[in-house]
Formats: sequence, structure tokens, C-alpha cells
Amino acid sequence: MTTPARVAPFYDPDTSTFTYVVYDRDGGSAAIVDPVLDYDVVAARVSTRSADAVAAFVDAHALKVEWILETHAHADHLTAAAWFKDRYGAPVAIGRGIVDVQRRFKTLFGFGDEFVADGRQFDRLFDDGDTFRIGDLDARVIATPGHTGDSLSYVIGDAVFVGDTVFAPETGTARCDFPGGDAAQLRASIDRLLALPAGMRLFLCHDYPKDREPQGEWSIDAQRDGNVHLAGVDAARYVEMRRARDATLPVPRLILPALQVNIRAGRLPEQDANGLRYLRMPIDGLDTLR
Repeated sequence: MTTPARVAPFYDPDTSTFTYVVYDRDGGSAAIVDPVLDYDVVAARVSTRSADAVAAFVDAHALKVEWILETHAHADHLTAAAWFKDRYGAPVAIGRGIVDVQRRFKTLFGFGDEFVADGRQFDRLFDDGDTFRIGDLDARVIATPGHTGDSLSYVIGDAVFVGDTVFAPETGTARCDFPGGDAAQLRASIDRLLALPAGMRLFLCHDYPKDREPQGEWSIDAQRDGNVHLAGVDAARYVEMRRARDATLPVPRLILPALQVNIRAGRLPEQDANGLRYLRMPIDGLDTLR
């Protein structure tokens, strides 16, 4: 029998992102999934307000953090993975597809030889089907590309952390217009998730509620039968819809600062001679990736 996972959600309203602590028991072992580093885009200032709340929960429940898990290199928020690694000594993991993402964005940002695009910034590069443990919890990796080429989902006990594949049923599914994204791949990835046993719980990376409180957990049935992009929509129609919709979407607000940090596993750039750190803003650079 699958050991049920305990899951504590932490919602960041600024980026509509859920961070999760998944653990086996109080005083036991845990993983932190998709942690957020707060970033004030106007002042170019980082803070750890969101991370502090997660750490307070971990410490209050006497949990040993064994993994920091990224579902992909996010374009909508900066990751706090490095902050948690420094605090708890846990390895940072992501999908092996991060190497291709690093190569693309190294070119965009004009990084030099100091940045090696081979995934070494992360402690573990997962492949589809890889397994690991979090205390008493069995965990495995499902490659779910489509939103990005490096996207993974994590099956931990009876919980599935699906990253940017599906959103709440009334919102639909993730965009696929980033470099390495593909609508047909995303539909195949979603179908693979929805084929999991019905009792599995799906935990979303994002929620964009209008008239309700943020909700990260949804059932497979709710997504299969109620998701506005999936219910009664075959694969061909889905791809057509997704591509047409993606053509109308604005660029994510934090994509340029976020990718510079996230492909470094959450490390900020090294300090310059004046003691400050700098992010690079390539003018019209995103147009070169389309």
C-alpha cells in the first residue's frame, strides 16, 4: 500500500505560486517543492518572506529536509532553492532537460565561461522513471514536458506535484510558447498524469482564483471531467486551442530576472567589485528565442 503523504501548502499571492512541504510524519523527513524567493521587480530587491514561512513550518514540525525539488526552471518566480540548501544542507534536484534550458538562456544573457551549461549547478538531474525516498515515502519521477522541455512531476506517496501542466479546472492548462515548449507534448503529459490511479491527489504549482480562496489540491476526476481545456476535447483540438491561445499571452512579468537565477539553482550572480550583484536585461532579447 502507498504511504499517504502529508502536504503543507504555502501560497505566494504576488506570483500565484504554491510551495509545498511534503513529509512522512512530524519529526520525520520532508521535501520542499518549488520554493519561492520574493523579488520586488521595481526596486530589484530580494527577500525571504515566503521562504521564512516555509522554514518556520519545517522547524516547528522538527522535519529533516532531504530534498529540494524543482518541477522546472520557472519563468514566473525566482527560486529559493539555494537559500534552503544553505539552511538545511539538502540537495537540489530538477529534470535533466535543464541542460538545454541553460544553453538557450546562457546565449540570451551573454553569460561567459564562468557559467557552464551542463546542469552542474544542481545536485541531481532526474530522468523519467527515477525513484528516490523521503523517509517512509516512496517517490518517483514522471517526465511531463510541454510547458517547457525540462518539466517533471513528482509522485510522492499518494501525492503528485504536477508543476505547470494543469491549473484549476476553471483556468485550464499551462502555456507552451516558451523555448522547448510543445502543445502536443503537454497534452500527452497531462494524459499520462490523468491515467494515474483515481485516488492520487494532484498538487498544482499555480492557482489564479477570482471568487474563491487559492486551492492547490485537486482530484484526477475533477481535472479529467471539469478542466475547461480538457473535458471533451481531443488531442488535435487541444493543440489547436493551445497554440491559438498562447499567441495572445503576454510575456511573464519576471521571466528575465527569474531565468537568470533559476538556471543557477537559485544562486544570485556573484558580487561585482562594488559589492553589488547585477542581473542582465537583454533588450529585445526574448524575440530571438521565438
